[in-house]
Amino acid sequence: MGDYFERIVDLEVTAAEANTLAEHMIDWMVSRRWLLRETSGDSMYSLQVDEGHVPGPDWPQITREWGADWIPGPVAVIVGRHEHYAGQGAVEPSGADCPHCRATTVIIDYPERWEADPAVWQPFSDAIDAWKRTGAGTVTCPSCATASPVTAWAWADNFALGALAFDFWGWPPLTDEFLAELATRLGHRIERHTGKF
Repeated sequence: MGDYFERIVDLEVTAAEANTLAEHMIDWMVSRRWLLRETSGDSMYSLQVDEGHVPGPDWPQITREWGADWIPGPVAVIVGRHEHYAGQGAVEPSGADCPHCRATTVIIDYPERWEADPAVWQPFSDAIDAWKRTGAGTVTCPSCATASPVTAWAWADNFALGALAFDFWGWPPLTDEFLAELATRLGHRIERHTGKF
């Protein structure tokens, strides 16, 4: 069966700033009564987080209409350098776009292959591992031969790298207005994913 989530990933916050920014964002959502300080682990499968904040009484203000009897799950706050993906088997994206020339590097050549080409994925995997350890990792584009931070690449298949993410478990779709305000308050580019675990 599994549970559905909507994830917001901050693509630019540093690991050193992520915890303080997470606390600031939770304070804001609690002050608006969208979340409570109370936490729960019910129906939640987020990376390295066992509990999330329980929805507050005004949570419907930030979601699309989904029925009056809907009860959303907790909101997990994930702090630390992680790769984020949509769940259920997907760990490598099918492709990545170079931030300089915009050429797409094909990592999984569907429908010919259903797994990442090890030779193509290895430079990305090594750069992601380095970024997770140190905050820096680069990949050289096979098309234009320019080295770029692995965090600057645009990924396919709901894959993202970030040091702060919010997982809304079992919530109706979040409104565009809320997402825009969240991005403004974070002060960084964000990426929105939906998925299931």
